[in-house]
Formats: sequence, C-alpha cells, structure tokens
Amino acid sequence: MKKRLIAPTVLLAAASILTGCGSPDSQETLTVLNYGKYFDPDALKLFEEETGIQVEYEEYESPEEMYTKYKAGSIDYDLLCTSDYMIQKLIEEGEVLTMQHENIPSYQNIDPDIIDASASFDPEHNYTLPYFYGTVGILYNTDEVDAQKAESWSILWDREYEGKIIMENSVRDCFLVPLKQLGYSLNSTDEQELDEALAMLMEQKPLIYAYFVDETGDEMAAGNASLAVVYSGEAAYAQSLADNLAYVVPKEGSNLWIDSWFLPKTCKNKENAEKFLDFLCREDIAKMNFDYVYYATPNSAVYNSLDEETKNDATIFPDAATLSNCEVYLSLDEKGTNLYNQLWKELKSN
Repeated sequence: MKKRLIAPTVLLAAASILTGCGSPDSQETLTVLNYGKYFDPDALKLFEEETGIQVEYEEYESPEEMYTKYKAGSIDYDLLCTSDYMIQKLIEEGEVLTMQHENIPSYQNIDPDIIDASASFDPEHNYTLPYFYGTVGILYNTDEVDAQKAESWSILWDREYEGKIIMENSVRDCFLVPLKQLGYSLNSTDEQELDEALAMLMEQKPLIYAYFVDETGDEMAAGNASLAVVYSGEAAYAQSLADNLAYVVPKEGSNLWIDSWFLPKTCKNKENAEKFLDFLCREDIAKMNFDYVYYATPNSAVYNSLDEETKNDATIFPDAATLSNCEVYLSLDEKGTNLYNQLWKELKSN
C-alpha cells in the first residue's frame, strides 16, 4: 500500500495514464490497473512493440481507491496489481480468476519464499503473482534524530519533534503504528484496542507536520521533516536524494507487504494478460522495473544479478530477523472495515 507512488506533478496532469487505445474487447488490447509510478514506461512501450498488443494502462494511489474504481464496473480490467489484504478481500468476494502459472514460463524466476509468504492471502497460490515486497518503517534525519530512539515507534510521540513528523495518509498504515506500539496485531478488530490506538493518534496529532503518501520522500530529502512513517521503497528513494537519511523497522514490529498481480473477473483478454505477466517476469524486464521502482524484487534472477552492496541494503531487502517480526495485512470483514473507517474519519476531522 503501498509503495513509490506517482509524483504530485504527474497527478496534476490526470488521474490515469493511458498508453494505448482501442477497445478492451479486442484480442490485441490489454487493460491494466496498477499503482502509480510502479512500472517503467519504457518497459511498457517495449511490450507493445514486441507483441503488437496495445495497453490501456491506468494508475491509482491506494488499495481502497483501486477497489472503488474496480467495483464501479465502468471499465473491464484485464489485469490488476495491488496489495495483499485487498487481493484477499476480492478473492473472498469471488472477483478473482484462477491464474494458470503454467502459461507463464518466466514465473519460474519468482522466489519460492515470497510465494510461500503470499499464503496469508492466497493460501493455495492459485490467484496471484508477486511483483514487489517491502516493509513499513521510520525514515529519519540522522542530523536531528538519535538512531537508538528511532528503533521504537514511541519516538513518534516525542514532543522534541513537534511539527516535524510525517504520518501515512492511509488508515491501515497509520493505525499499525500505535497498534504495534501497544503490542497488538496490526490486523486487530478489537474495539477496545482500536480505541486505544485512536487515543494515541489523537494525542500525537499536534506533533504532525502532515499526513502524506507520495510526497514523503521529497519532503524528507528537502529537510522539511525529521521523522516519517514510510514504505521501504519510498525510504530508498529518499536516501538516493539525501545522504543524511536512515531507515529502520522499529523493534515492536511492523508490516510486511506484498504487492501482486491478479486476473479480475472482468478479464476479457486472458491470453494477452498471461503474455504481459510472462514479460514482466523476464529477467531483463524485471530488472528495468526494479531500477525504476527500487523496491525489493521477488525475481530471483534479478536479485542474483545485483551487486553485493545492493543485496545487503536492508532498506530495500529486509533481513530474516526483520521479516520474522512483521505481519502481513489481512482483509477485514465488513464490521472491521466500517470500524476502521469510522475511527479514521474521527481522527482526520478533529
């Protein structure tokens, strides 16, 4: 939810980007919905040139926005990419088609460990193909923040940093912070636990510089904030802009997110979708997308080709100890969803 999202200047231009044209009912088109800034445009052009398939490529910002766009039913999407818990929700609603991995030869490049980790939302591995994964943690300015203090979520309530803290403008990613600080699961739907989390977020609110998603990396690199809750890829992006930034997954634990591709029930061009999935799993194309997005790739062929410095960069590729202390988001039932939305509305309106 996750992830290096589309830059504000691009968002001003349009809510979606169409790289091709034509009817989605044609066998030579493909309609794709993906996170913003999550696929190298040059790779997309290369796919069209190699296959002759025109891609209608649309972008969105959050899993909740994706769900709304998809459920609106105005566009028959052939292929979607989104986050674990939202895929689980759509699977449970009967909105996802079985994926025939045998029709995707390059699927063999996907790390079996990441496929196994996907079992929390795709137990039998029948529906998804992992694309990128990562963590949620704290990005901090090393000139202003003590590294030892940054190892706990509690630093986000330190009044020393009043007006210098960025929180995620996302209900699940925002609530995970107090939930983990309190020792609860980030998938909690217990009203008392969530009320405690809300009380902590209310207490924290006067310290907040802003609730951001895609602006965070640039804001931190510019020195406008000292601390930020970010996705690991956004942290890596910010670190490429400024040398005085460090990233840590707090000791209380956090979220391991896995973004994956799936075939929605609206898919009209299944063969073209499988060609696209096989294309993106190719080592050369997966490397292009890794260089463009800079999140942890589940593509073993790409990982094995990286230099040791990149492989050992814990911001991009979290170690086993970090991953063992993280949870994957699970889909919430209607009651849980409504509760989170109610508490989120209360937090943002007061």
